[in-house]
Amino acid sequence: MFEARFQTFEEPESGVALTARLAAVREELTRRKLTGFVVPRADQQQNEYVAPSEERLAWLTGFTGSAGMAIVLTHQAALFVDGRYTLQAAKQVDTKAWSVESLIDPPPESWLTKHLAAGDRVGFDPWLHTSAAAERLAAACAKAGAELIAVETNPVDSVWTERPAPPLGPVSIHDAQFSGETEHDKLARIQEEIGKLGVDALVLSDSHAVAWTFNIRGADVSHTPLPLSYALVPKDGRPTIFIDHRKLSNRARDHLEQSADVAEPGALTGELTALAQRGASIALDSATAADALSRLISAAGGKAVRGSDPVALLKACKNATEIEGTRKAHRRDAVALARFLAWVDREAPSGALTEIDAVEALETFRRDTGALKDVSFPTIAGTGPNGAIVHYRVTRKTNRRIAPGDLLLIDSGAQYQDGTTDVTRTIAIGEPTAEMRDRFIRVLRGHIAIARAVFPDGATGAQLDTLARQFLWQAGIDFEHGTGHGVGSYLSVHEGPARISKLGTTPLRRGMILSNEPGYYKTDAFGIRIENLELVVAADIAGAEKPMNAFETLTLAPIDRRLIDVKMLSAKELAWLNDYHAKVRDQVRPHLDEAAQAWLDAATAPLK
Repeated sequence: MFEARFQTFEEPESGVALTARLAAVREELTRRKLTGFVVPRADQQQNEYVAPSEERLAWLTGFTGSAGMAIVLTHQAALFVDGRYTLQAAKQVDTKAWSVESLIDPPPESWLTKHLAAGDRVGFDPWLHTSAAAERLAAACAKAGAELIAVETNPVDSVWTERPAPPLGPVSIHDAQFSGETEHDKLARIQEEIGKLGVDALVLSDSHAVAWTFNIRGADVSHTPLPLSYALVPKDGRPTIFIDHRKLSNRARDHLEQSADVAEPGALTGELTALAQRGASIALDSATAADALSRLISAAGGKAVRGSDPVALLKACKNATEIEGTRKAHRRDAVALARFLAWVDREAPSGALTEIDAVEALETFRRDTGALKDVSFPTIAGTGPNGAIVHYRVTRKTNRRIAPGDLLLIDSGAQYQDGTTDVTRTIAIGEPTAEMRDRFIRVLRGHIAIARAVFPDGATGAQLDTLARQFLWQAGIDFEHGTGHGVGSYLSVHEGPARISKLGTTPLRRGMILSNEPGYYKTDAFGIRIENLELVVAADIAGAEKPMNAFETLTLAPIDRRLIDVKMLSAKELAWLNDYHAKVRDQVRPHLDEAAQAWLDAATAPLK
């Protein structure tokens, strides 16, 4: 029915191939006189989406989630995942060969200490772990009388004979009409921050930071327009960007050379060594800088100063151009969403549609805008029990028919040159049960509580997180993921440093864009999530004694009225919902055909 373009639905590898791979890795460890090895789901820059050449964890275990770690010992092997992936991991890995353990509480280090013996030697690749992560592993090994060994070459790569080549996506220029600020001005702000840090230079180890600073985009990883690269920015003078020259057209090279020297990636270690040999102090991003960089600087006589990358906060606070671009992107995306939701309502009751049909249809409606660059992450379309898998990704094997009585959870997003979107809706197919309505309304009330929140300037996401969970807690239930993450401007759909979660310690600042996505998941039954993107704006409160902030909702998509029990909403919550639906109708309706307009009118009709 629809032709897929950005997504495929192949089943991850399993069975004999994975058994052989685990055995091959163990043989390689024995050859190197190692008793174990740590395999993170990571590349050199801790990116969420990594190139095929960096998918070591998936190649070895079969687990395809975006976060995780494996530890291979001589007689045991464990895969560590967080609450989003517990169900997925159990389905994807061979549980006879791997135990599935917690990534968070307790952490992998606890398991490691418990399973090591005195004298054991555990290897790790210092290019794939941050220094803090390496220190935690070293402490865990020491506790058991074992030793952590930094390897020069990765043993997984040694046995991965068909490992793909590194990516060479072409670099494009992110023009001023989208970025709103020149590289010169951004670098001036960054060098001011370097001065505040009291260091001689800053390593940009996060490719997102490089892309934002130099107003470039790329195509090295899926779903994020990322040019894998590094940069070295001195406190004074000209920075250097380290990027594979084969990615650069003459125009892209000319653009970069206006503000920086351009060198091959391999030159980074040499430049850092030379700087460190002069006794320089060099700032590294704790979240993305490989432990190998810190080791290199220290070994050459320099001082590695670990901390937060100042670019992350500068990038997170969008300027006026980026904000207006994001509003345009959401209005455009809303038209595609309305057409899709109308299509689902028309076609799904027959029972003929599948999850893959839904994914391909939504992508097609987005492509019809003429502006889609990519989906911002693999679309999650889970119906019935698949909806309870938080980060479910449909394959041809798991593909399920969308049947009357199901809930369809669809979480999707788009990359447009002027903005990035991310939206989740839960759709009732046929008549929902009383339990579904009860859970939905508790999620909705939490969503509205975040959307209506007013908070002092400087408040953190951790201070708001409870608002989203309060009505679920009243029923003794909860959800095992954060309430919201930051979102980039034609960059990562999951952007730091701010988030709405119990771990969200970064103050929320005006111009930040965050998701608002509480949920509820009943294992083997159904899943519910409602997600809009929110812009932090100034709150106009008469008589306020301090600066106050609020959220402006950017996403424009109807919330399924069939799942709403009006009696469970307060007057203010109902007013918010009706006002929101009026805004959706006003901004989206003029761009729809007559049939879709009729659907939207019904879907956004006021509730009483």
